Amino acid sequence: MNFSSEYFLRRLFLAALLFFFFGSFLPVQAQQKYWVVLKDKKGVSFDPYQYFDAKALERRQRQNLPIYDETDKPINATYRQQITALSDSVSGESRWLNAIACFAQPTQLEKLRKLAFVREIIPFQVQPVVLAEVPDKYKVTLKADELKILQDQTASLGASVFREKNLNGKGIRIAILDAGFKGVDNTAAFEHLYKGKQVIKTWDFVKRREYVYDFATHGTLVLSCVAGRLNGHDIGLATGAEFLLARTERMYSERFSEEENWLAAMEWADKNGADIINSSLGYTNDRYFREQMNGRYAFVARAANLAARKGILVVNANGNDGTADWKILGTPADADSVLAVGGIDPKGLFHVNFSSYGPTADKRMKPNVSAFGIVVGAGPKGFEQTQGTSFSSPLVAGFAACAWQANRALTNMQLFKEIEKSGNLYPYFDYAHGFGMPQAQFLLNGRATEIKPTIKFETGKDQVMIVVKTEFMPDTTGPFVADTTGSGKKGTYLVKEKHPSANYVYYHIANPKGSLDRYYVIEVEDDPEVAAIKFEALRTGSVIRVFYKGYTGFYAH
Repeated sequence: MNFSSEYFLRRLFLAALLFFFFGSFLPVQAQQKYWVVLKDKKGVSFDPYQYFDAKALERRQRQNLPIYDETDKPINATYRQQITALSDSVSGESRWLNAIACFAQPTQLEKLRKLAFVREIIPFQVQPVVLAEVPDKYKVTLKADELKILQDQTASLGASVFREKNLNGKGIRIAILDAGFKGVDNTAAFEHLYKGKQVIKTWDFVKRREYVYDFATHGTLVLSCVAGRLNGHDIGLATGAEFLLARTERMYSERFSEEENWLAAMEWADKNGADIINSSLGYTNDRYFREQMNGRYAFVARAANLAARKGILVVNANGNDGTADWKILGTPADADSVLAVGGIDPKGLFHVNFSSYGPTADKRMKPNVSAFGIVVGAGPKGFEQTQGTSFSSPLVAGFAACAWQANRALTNMQLFKEIEKSGNLYPYFDYAHGFGMPQAQFLLNGRATEIKPTIKFETGKDQVMIVVKTEFMPDTTGPFVADTTGSGKKGTYLVKEKHPSANYVYYHIANPKGSLDRYYVIEVEDDPEVAAIKFEALRTGSVIRVFYKGYTGFYAH
């Protein structure tokens, strides 16, 4: 068969074109992305007054923190040059963790490990972050049940108390780390923020540009749950706050960059004066084992704790794996200094089934507090009902902004504890609700010094009974019992919906080490004896705590 030279030229051109488009995707050797962690920052100079926004310096001074520490200094430029020369490419770095992110092949890794200033090399995990699904269709008007959710999602936290005291987060700067803020710059729900010049800075860490107003509406809805206002309704509590908007995630198609972007955004938020950081993300079973959810293993958890050391309150969603095999929280919600937020069902006012359970791997209580996990937010086309602890977290971030506005003398960790203590269940806690939903009236005005006991303990030959006192028995309601241990065996609610005025008894059994063996939510019927616990089920030193109508009772075994 004869072919002309023109034919061969066309084939050669086509082959070259295909190689141009696809050749870079054909690996020559196995290439992976790594964190190269450095030992020191020798010889590095740093001027905090040139680097930090005035609000960042003010935050440190107000909380009696150093103006800067070693983690704030940049990475040694000589170290960076050597790592760049020995790797395929360098994509980013974290001054806080003194680490450089690079792509490298196995032969290059050996050379990098031999550098005297390298402490360790850690491979990146590559599975995508999981964010809540956000519907594409939006509503301009609300049905009656949606309107009730919208009103109650802030009312349940004490919106009226904050409004009476003119607290709306003014003077507090909040950074939102998310997957995109589509339409925020021209959406009615955020018009007041732009009129008030309250959006201070933006940065897209995926595209490396200032523009963040495309790609995903997840961040749009999250921001609305902090500070949105539409058709006369406040969607979140902090409508007067200032904002830093950071796009860190590329939904559903992440490979290597999301952890790197998140760390960079934390440092950017600190540099630009954030008082509060809200992060509605979590890394779980695709990256880690349950025993690694200890608040110290993941880089994002370490960075979150570093942010807290710099005076920032970090608020993070607890996760949406309550009905999945994973069940428990993700990182960085596991970090000790992160205020992790679980989800509440607006209809029953207790744990919503998808909200991830605690505790951490080292048995610390998580979530710390809770807020509505089914909410009404706002997007480019109006209101939208959506769900996920992604939206519980910003509701609490807005609460925190108002609380901090009320008392700027508090440090971030003092505020953290005050928010916990304001929970509607406090001092009772469990691994589904934490201390419950923060309450503005408790945070600002405190609680009654004496609370009349609503329950009592009666002991028998082989058991202890939890009994509601006669004067606190409710009107007859339908039977309900739920086990919220998250064990996967008894986690089924026996009724789908109860009126919010239902009377719940919460109780848990804490072992001698202080962690919980079991916990329950029970609705009181017409029988005052709500539970009987066999002594054989208790260990010596175990404590039963019971919460009912504002009172917490204790029984020590």
